[in-house]
Amino acid sequence: MAVFLVAGASEYLAITGWGIDDVKLTKKAWVWVGQRCKTIDITPVTYEFTVQAMSSEKLAFKLPAVFTIGPKVKRSPGEDEADAQRRQECDEEALLLYAKLIAPLHPRSDHFINLIKGVIEGETRVLAASMTMEEIFQGTKTFKDQVFNQVQLDLDKFGLYIYNANIKQLEDEPGHEYFSFLGQKTQQEAQNQAKVDVAEARMKGEVGAKERDGLTRQNAAKVDAETKVLSVRQQGVGLREEAKVKSEVQVYENEREAEVRRAGLDKQSKVAEVEGVKAVAIREAELQMEVERKNALRLTEKLKAEQLSKAIVQYETQMQESNAAFYDRQKAAEATLYEQVKSAEARRAQADAKFFEQKMAEDARLYARQREAEALAMVGKAKAEYVALMLQALGGNYGALRDYLMIDGGVYQEMARINAGAVSGMQPKISIWSNDDVGGANGGGEGGAGAMQQMADVYKMLPPLLSTVHEQTGMQPPPWIGCLP
Repeated sequence: MAVFLVAGASEYLAITGWGIDDVKLTKKAWVWVGQRCKTIDITPVTYEFTVQAMSSEKLAFKLPAVFTIGPKVKRSPGEDEADAQRRQECDEEALLLYAKLIAPLHPRSDHFINLIKGVIEGETRVLAASMTMEEIFQGTKTFKDQVFNQVQLDLDKFGLYIYNANIKQLEDEPGHEYFSFLGQKTQQEAQNQAKVDVAEARMKGEVGAKERDGLTRQNAAKVDAETKVLSVRQQGVGLREEAKVKSEVQVYENEREAEVRRAGLDKQSKVAEVEGVKAVAIREAELQMEVERKNALRLTEKLKAEQLSKAIVQYETQMQESNAAFYDRQKAAEATLYEQVKSAEARRAQADAKFFEQKMAEDARLYARQREAEALAMVGKAKAEYVALMLQALGGNYGALRDYLMIDGGVYQEMARINAGAVSGMQPKISIWSNDDVGGANGGGEGGAGAMQQMADVYKMLPPLLSTVHEQTGMQPPPWIGCLP
């Protein structure tokens, strides 16, 4: 039994088992009995870290970094066939490493994130420790490239590739505000330079007064500087004298302590000589006792060994026989279990196929019913809109609308047909009308057969017709035709 599987655009199939030595990576394949297939997602994932590092001056700082990492399946465009073949082999090896080492882990799992974070933090800290803070701050691009290259070397061991790396603005650690002070220094230098420029501009307009003021301030600053230098020198002399006195006192204390220690060592050496003589005698007695105890143990162990060797041989023989019987039973049980598992899988596949077929049939019937309901709803909606428009056109006269719908639907014709069938064979009341009066009104004779005569005949027929319908059916004519007296 086999199943044909196809991976998505950003996926690979990793197949192991029967007929495959290690791991087979492919986009589509037949998965046979005795093989296991796992879908590997190769979509790159973005990780954000804040690395705590320290420069060569022992200055701590934070390095926010963003890395987009995924399996190495990239091929550079424009390569010749030889380079492309070599790169493809390397990419296949990297993808194979990823399938073996990383794919069982979820890209968002804590173990995977800690793995990536450990590599990035380790390389970043080692590189930062070899550079000064000024080199890191001034050469951010160089520092980023070096971190990228070092991290990529370690990630190659796992088949991973850095698709993008971005180092954000360096941040200070609490208590180590180097960058903030550096920014303040730059800002202060800019302010000072601006002040100098302003002072020079003013100096050009007020040369005399500003020269006097500048000379006075320079002399005052010079006197202050000389005073501070003299004070620092005096303090240094005092500190040197104090250190000299402390060192002499320490030397005297060390000499006294050495004399005390020598006296203690002499006393300890004499006591050690006496203890050594006594210890030799005690040790001789202990050794004699140990020899006798060893002889007794040797005889006991000899007897134990003879009895134990026989017991061990018998035990190992029984163990080998028991292991052989257990192995036979285990193999038989595994074969039975394998057959039961495969049978269950086959029944499950048949049940899944039958369930899928039933589900598709039910979906088709449900869809047909939904379409019928939608059609009925649309017809009902169209009729409702039609009735609403007709009622609006008739000025809201419900009776006129009813009569119109009955006429349009052939209700009167159907009623006439039904009545004709009902009175068939009976003697209904028959009315006969004459049009002589109409002819006399229009001049009489043959000359009344014109168009007006025909209209008069029609109107002359309506009252008796409506009266007959009312007498036989009890229905009144609509208001727009006329009313019976």
